Amino acid sequence: MAGNLYDALLGGLEREDRLLLKDGTVGAVSYRAFADQCARLAGALLQAGLQPGDRVAVQAEKSVAALALYLATVRAGGIYLPLNIAYTAAEIDYFLNDAEPAIFVCDPAKLEALEPIAEAAGAKVLTLDPSGSGTLADAAAVAAPIAATSSRGGSDIAAILYTSGTTGRSKGAMLSHDNLLSNARSLVESWRFTEKDVLIHALPIFHTHGLFVATNVVLASRASMIFQPKFDPDKVMEAMPQATSLMGVPTFYTRLLQHPGLDRDSTAHMRLFVSGSAPLLAETHQEWEKRTGHAILERYGMTETNMNTSNPYDGRRVAGTVGFPLPGVEIRIADPETGARFGTEEIGMIEVRGPNVFQGYWRMPEKTAAEFRKDGFFITGDLGKVDQDGYVHIVGRGKDLIITGGYNVYPKEVEMEIDALPGVTESAVFGVKHPDFGEGIIAAVVLKPGAEMAEQDVIKALDGRLAGYKRPKKVAFVAELPRNTMGKVQKNILRDRFAGTFEAMAAAK
Repeated sequence: MAGNLYDALLGGLEREDRLLLKDGTVGAVSYRAFADQCARLAGALLQAGLQPGDRVAVQAEKSVAALALYLATVRAGGIYLPLNIAYTAAEIDYFLNDAEPAIFVCDPAKLEALEPIAEAAGAKVLTLDPSGSGTLADAAAVAAPIAATSSRGGSDIAAILYTSGTTGRSKGAMLSHDNLLSNARSLVESWRFTEKDVLIHALPIFHTHGLFVATNVVLASRASMIFQPKFDPDKVMEAMPQATSLMGVPTFYTRLLQHPGLDRDSTAHMRLFVSGSAPLLAETHQEWEKRTGHAILERYGMTETNMNTSNPYDGRRVAGTVGFPLPGVEIRIADPETGARFGTEEIGMIEVRGPNVFQGYWRMPEKTAAEFRKDGFFITGDLGKVDQDGYVHIVGRGKDLIITGGYNVYPKEVEMEIDALPGVTESAVFGVKHPDFGEGIIAAVVLKPGAEMAEQDVIKALDGRLAGYKRPKKVAFVAELPRNTMGKVQKNILRDRFAGTFEAMAAAK
């Protein structure tokens, strides 16, 4: 598979006039037009000084131009680095100083706050707004389109995606051209995608789900998509008669179940509903099948590995499981301490090996070495088991990871910000079941003697320090945090104590 990912996904399609996507802003876009946009953007990046292996960091709203920028960066030999549009200037400062990109692309509305940060990190700053305009678009309009795709090996890095760390510092997962291509081809095969498919693309494109799973599967299968700027239940329902598939997070499905138009007739043209990025509640799975006649296909992946497992396209899609290993992917359950392999129905650490597994963490060789076994298996940090029928179950997560609305949040990062507030002694952040987001974040806060603080004081103080999805949805003030004999905070006790909080809050409305 060695070679540039761009050629595998778009090579040979530069003269194809058939539809690639429909977008509410720019209208219908053919494969030919999209490839031409990629070529011009790649030319602009080269003109801006991009060299093979340079990073292009991007914090821009979802648009066709932003999607094309991903492929343009890869074609030009750069490494694409998408950043969540909710990240604050303080968070962007860390990413740019860690990754040291040659180019930083941001929304012109954020230029005043971000340009000094980017320039201090040594990056050339270009802009791109939600309509596809900005200094990058201006540069692309006059730049010579790239003449030939940059020669890259399959093991060369195509993208870096940052994932949270338990120390509160994010780690850059390095994904190669072959990592991304192998996973796209595996998903095309497993989910039966063809050029006749039309995907409703309502996911963000700064995350592996929308950027790599949804986009790469469409391109690898020569399919098309209805490109929506964000998830809107009415817009998704409106698109279903023209579409065949939807990829979403559990929140998509819980909100669509509240739509009066959702029934067997409205979903009759659809062949596949996929859910991932967070656990899908069994009741959501069952209610969806009852209302529509479709069984949601749940799968399991992570930033470092792309997709690892999937419930079957043909066969039972079992609620509460994530199915079987994808073609070419090996899954095993092991003792977290010794690495000894466990048997059927035994709960342990999920470990994975395959062409989808990343190349390591950016500039963290020791961390990379610690996360891999000697035989090449990656230690995911997720706890699970394999049942007697071979289905993989995720039963818990190591390192206290919270997944809310499809986004990963590590408590330590939030705790560091809360603990720094005047009047706070310490805090413990954890997730409990949330009817809409899968998990909602709760912060248990211990105040200093004599200090006074209200819930909204804490939440407001985090504004500008943390992205919105990382902020607690509930702050509880406690006299002390529960600890074991070694002094470690027992978050399991806190989770038990506050279980049902968000259901009760919803019922009280």
